[in-house]
Amino acid sequence: MPRFILPLRTDLDLASVLATPRLERAVGVVYVPESERRSHYFHATLSEQFDVALHIDETRAVEPLERTAGWEEGELAETYPSGL
Repeated sequence: MPRFILPLRTDLDLASVLATPRLERAVGVVYVPESERRSHYFHATLSEQFDVALHIDETRAVEPLERTAGWEEGELAETYPSGL
């Protein structure tokens, strides 16, 4: 399925199936390969942490609402390739 929603607060059967703690990766962390697992992941219970879970199989980059002279489509990020 290309996209779906899991209603974790209203579907108690679904919530109980997803009540097992699983590894979740923190968003926005600095990537350090030597400590990836230890510092970037933690155990979380999906049905306790979120009201719903969304899955979207295919996305695209956002574009600004107002395009100014400084914006160019396809321009590499200022932090490329390090991401810092």
